[in-house]
Amino acid sequence: MSARTFGMLCLIVLPMGRFAAHAQNLNVLVERLDKLERDNNSLRQEIEKLRAELGAMKQQSATDSEAQEIVARRVDEHAQTKVEASQRFPIKLRGMALMNFYRNGAHANGQDTPTVASRNPGRATAAVTFRQTVIGLEFRGPQTLFGAQVSGSVFGDFYDGSTETAQYPSARLRTAEIQFDWHNRSLMIGQEKALVALRDPNSLSYSGVSPLTSAGNLWRWQPQIRLEQRFALAPATKLRGQLAVVQTAEESGGNPGTLAVERRRPALEGRLELAHQFDGDRRMELATAFHASESHIGGFSIPSRAWTIDWFANPFRLLELSGIIFTGENLHHFGSFRQGWVVTPQGVHGVHSRGGWAQVSVPFTQRVSLNLMAGTMDDRDRDLLSTMIGSNRTGAANVMFRIAPNVLLSIEAMQIRTNYLTGGTVRNPRYDLSLAYQF
Repeated sequence: MSARTFGMLCLIVLPMGRFAAHAQNLNVLVERLDKLERDNNSLRQEIEKLRAELGAMKQQSATDSEAQEIVARRVDEHAQTKVEASQRFPIKLRGMALMNFYRNGAHANGQDTPTVASRNPGRATAAVTFRQTVIGLEFRGPQTLFGAQVSGSVFGDFYDGSTETAQYPSARLRTAEIQFDWHNRSLMIGQEKALVALRDPNSLSYSGVSPLTSAGNLWRWQPQIRLEQRFALAPATKLRGQLAVVQTAEESGGNPGTLAVERRRPALEGRLELAHQFDGDRRMELATAFHASESHIGGFSIPSRAWTIDWFANPFRLLELSGIIFTGENLHHFGSFRQGWVVTPQGVHGVHSRGGWAQVSVPFTQRVSLNLMAGTMDDRDRDLLSTMIGSNRTGAANVMFRIAPNVLLSIEAMQIRTNYLTGGTVRNPRYDLSLAYQF
């Protein structure tokens, strides 16, 4: 190879080597730039994520602050309204401030809320009273006893039945109870309605005594110990059994004359109820109950027996049906006629009775409802003296308006028809405008 040729080859190869070295360096630089861009993208995503988390934390902080303010306000409100027992568990103040403006017929016998039409007429009366106002306390302790949740209540009013003491009404105990609730079992000790008559018609006109008293409603509150057992037959079907030992009041059962009456007597009562829930609005309840006790008058022992069937059903949204039927003997201590037994020259015997009441309610809306009710109590004539009441029937209708969440207005008309064995049937009308504030 000549020197000239060698020189030309050097001139060609040397620049190509330099170009190859530069290309390799360029590839390294491109790879580094790509990696840097990937790192920047990753860093940018992390920054965006951190910004989103920071914004969420700020929003949550604001929400928590608002929630804390709401809780603080509610705590302050609760502190202003709560009632606390000495054992530091909460008590609820419950009741109803009830005003009745009423007009009674001439056969009301001076009673605010007559239950029978008196034989002899007097004056028709009209007045306003607050004496059927109900005030009570309810408590539920935070601790359990033998695995049971403990709760209780006590309720009273200012009712004595007569207009004579309306200016100075006295307080009266209505109901009181201490209850122990397990999962499927309850034990109640207190003063409540009898098991043979747990239901009541809907009325604001009669609160001091139950509506349809002496006309089929065996209502009187009685001291008792009651045990209840609940069974689930199906998801929507329940069976409830109740058994109670009750103390009766025997002081006004008939015409004792010179015979001594044992004022308080024990009784045994039981009730079995079958309930089915069709859906959220419709249900049916059917129950049967019994009562058994003995009244002691002088040297005589008079049985007191009652057997009842009661029900509630709302097959449609705009229809509710409820009531009770009963048959029995010597039932005066349930708030019925004061003629459960009769003293004759031959001795003392009980008075057999039958009756009941029924109600049809139409809840047009959540604010307006119509209630139609009627009841009867019929004593067996041959068990009675000629001066006694053979039967008593009452019919009533009322319309209730919920004019505010806790304010009710009711307009009611009623007629009582009392049949005396001598003297025929006596009628007494009653009209009532009621305003109730529930708390």
